[in-house]
Amino acid sequence: MGGLRIKTLSPAKGRTLFIGDVHGCAKELEKLLKAFKKKKRDRIIFVGDLINGGPKSTRVLEIARDLSAKSVLGNHEVRFLRARKAKNKSYLKRKDREAYESLSKADWKWINAWPHLIHIPESKILVVHGGFDPAVKWRKQDEDMVTQIQVITQKRKPARRATVPRGAPWADAWEGPEHVIYGHTPRPHPLLHAKATGLDTGCVYGYALSAISLPDHTIYRIPASRAYYDD
Repeated sequence: MGGLRIKTLSPAKGRTLFIGDVHGCAKELEKLLKAFKKKKRDRIIFVGDLINGGPKSTRVLEIARDLSAKSVLGNHEVRFLRARKAKNKSYLKRKDREAYESLSKADWKWINAWPHLIHIPESKILVVHGGFDPAVKWRKQDEDMVTQIQVITQKRKPARRATVPRGAPWADAWEGPEHVIYGHTPRPHPLLHAKATGLDTGCVYGYALSAISLPDHTIYRIPASRAYYDD
């Protein structure tokens, strides 16, 4: 656990495309970007978990860097960084090893510079990987919370869906005023809450890679070529 690194951005002069969890699915990312037809004034922001699970983590990072894209840290990037810092691969899951070993020095340096949170004040938008405890001010939350929360219990305590399968989505209880764009909770279609938008549509599990463009509110959804990962 640790304090949040927050990146503050000004509104884009063009559109902003927010992309859900890619997890190494480079083919689907390329198709999504082709559908978006990025123009010079547009920008790209990822909600974290660009790596791990799919076949081409390094290619995804290459694409993102070439676009001068921004990203927040996802729980997979946090886990990899902790293992690297501690020089201890016991932090990793068995299926993490291939992606972990594939990353270059440039990849590690770039990932290490990502914030936990992107704030676009004028647009009242927050970008985060997992989400927030609705009972705590967003600036007061920690790394584990913002990268791992998925649901809240009946007593309104934060939890992961795996441990509390009947928990309510944290975003249902989020009252803003900022609108949160997040990932980490895979569903077949984007989750559209009153004050939050969930973009993880489980591409790595064989569903789709999704994104939303603002201010036009266009949703892009590219079906996965196949299931790459079975968690």
